[in-house]
Parts: sequence; C-alpha cells; structure tokens
Amino acid sequence: MPVSDYQMIESWKQVLRLSRVEAGQTITILTSATTHPQTLATALIAAQSMGAVVNRLDLPPVNGEKALSRDSLAYLGTTPLTGNRAAIAALKESDLVLDLMTLLFSPEQLDILKTGTKILLAVEPPEVLARLVPNTADRERVLNAQARIARAKTMHVSSRAGTDLHCPIGEFEPIAEYGFVDEPGRWDHWPSGFVLTFPDEGRAHGRIVIDRGDILLPQKRYVQDAIELTVEDGFATRIEGDVDAALLRDYMESFRDPEAYAISHIGWGLQPRARWSTLGLYDREATIGMDARAYEGNFLFSLGPNNEAGGARTTACHIDIPLRDCTVSLDGEAVVRHGKVIDH
Repeated sequence: MPVSDYQMIESWKQVLRLSRVEAGQTITILTSATTHPQTLATALIAAQSMGAVVNRLDLPPVNGEKALSRDSLAYLGTTPLTGNRAAIAALKESDLVLDLMTLLFSPEQLDILKTGTKILLAVEPPEVLARLVPNTADRERVLNAQARIARAKTMHVSSRAGTDLHCPIGEFEPIAEYGFVDEPGRWDHWPSGFVLTFPDEGRAHGRIVIDRGDILLPQKRYVQDAIELTVEDGFATRIEGDVDAALLRDYMESFRDPEAYAISHIGWGLQPRARWSTLGLYDREATIGMDARAYEGNFLFSLGPNNEAGGARTTACHIDIPLRDCTVSLDGEAVVRHGKVIDH
C-alpha cells in the first residue's frame, strides 16, 4: 500500500534526527536514473526543514551493458563516481550523503568515509522505508551482537537441512547495520538491522545447504530445490543440486572471476519488523530485498568481495543468501538457535 508524502517526510526526519543532523550542516543527496521520486522529494523537504544546506548530485548510471539484472547490487565495482574527481570532492565536503543511487563496495565510498563524511544508503521503495524506520532499540540490539562477535574467535553454523559451516573470525572487524549514521565516517543502510563479519581469509570450510524457501539475492527468489555448497579454504568449490543450483552456477560463471566464489560476510538478522515472506509481495524490480537480509533470526552469508571490511578481495559479483532455521554459535555458544535469536 502506498504511503503519503507526509508519512515519508516524518520518516526521513526521524532518520535524520537519529543521524544527528543539525541546522547549517551540508547534506548532499546522491541520485541516479533509478532513484524513487517520492523518496527524493521527501528527503529534500525533510532535510531543508531541519535547517540543513541541501544539494542534489545526479549522476548517470553505469554497468548496464554488463549486468544481468537491473538490481543495483547485481554488479559491483565501477560506479558513477569512478574517476569523477569533481563529484567525489563535493561529497567529501558534505557532512552527510544520502545515497539514493548505491555506492556499496566501491573504493570511492571508502575514500569519502575516511574524511568523516557520513553516508546513508536508502534505495528501497517508500513503503518499505516507512515500515522499517529505525530506532534506538535497533541500534542497541545490533551493537550488543557486534560486541559478541568482537569477542569471538570462531563462528559455527548448522541446520537440520545439513549446513555445517566453520568460520574462524577475528581478522576483520564486525560491522553493525542499524539504519542510521550517528558517528563521523559511518556508513549504514536504511532499512537494515543485522550484524556481520567476514571469515579469516581462506579459512572458512564445511558445507552450506540452501534449503527450500531460502532466498537468493539479487535473484530475489525463494529456492525450490536444495542447493549444496562445499566450502574449502574460504571458497565455494562445488555448487550441487538440481535446477536452482544450475541457475546459480550459470549466473556466477557469467562473471568469469574466481574471486566471486569466496565466502564474504557472515552474520544474522535482528530486525523484528522485517519479514521473510515479503519478497513474494513485491515486483522483483521494485525492491532489493532488505526484508530478506534483515529479518530476525536468519543466517545471512554472502559470496564475493571483502574490501568493505578492509580486505583485498574485490569482484563485481556479490550474492547475498539468507537462510532460515539455522543455529549460529560463537565459540560454542548459540546466538541463534533454529532461527530464533538468543539475546543475552
């Protein structure tokens, strides 16, 4: 159901207040051809109403001739900022960038963040944004989970479907996503509500079973027959199963990049207002599937890059796969049991 402009303006105001926006600060809204007009219009009004100096930077899309999907996360690497020194300079001079375009996993984004500029990504449709407006309770819960990961040396994931994944951790800092940017140099994504880290380079091993009803992103579809991944030395070395496995293999082969098969981020969803079932209610091109990534109790793992966490691995292929009904343990202590979060 659509949301009113008033509701979206109020939603933006809450997110901007949580992001510590003050009168006189400079906010640059980064847009492209796929930016939702209502999201943009209401962001402009909300930011101006709070006394910010507001700019809009509109950049042409890239990678359309390379990507197999229109999804903004389907092909990473080069962005409209690549080689665009004037645009990068403008963003570095901003206190806050509202990314309504998608700069994720780009060196330009990391460079901008180092200057203290905050970046908030918001590319879901307005009705998803309004339903999943973040709050301070989200932040507290996600930060508590982040602290638990920071103390751990191993993550083990198992399921009744057959998943048995072992991940030594600690080489990379854990990341908390709670939907707003309240510290200089922080990046976040509205909507979100999950915690993640990356396995120590080359050390993840075991088996991952993507069961019926689990979700592939950016394919944005529920798996109909189980897919089994064999993980060795940090990479998925075999992808076995029926038609869904063949579809996944074919998609990944199109990138012609062995780095695409690396185990990327690992973590779990903590957002109680996000739902596993909502992906089937939206047109595939209307959403990037943040409900699926954030719903409470999922085990979310990814294939592809780790440069977002300071690693050296970059690849244009990035696949997020949230699994249901998993048990996630840190140093032998369960933090999620059969898809239910255990808060301590």
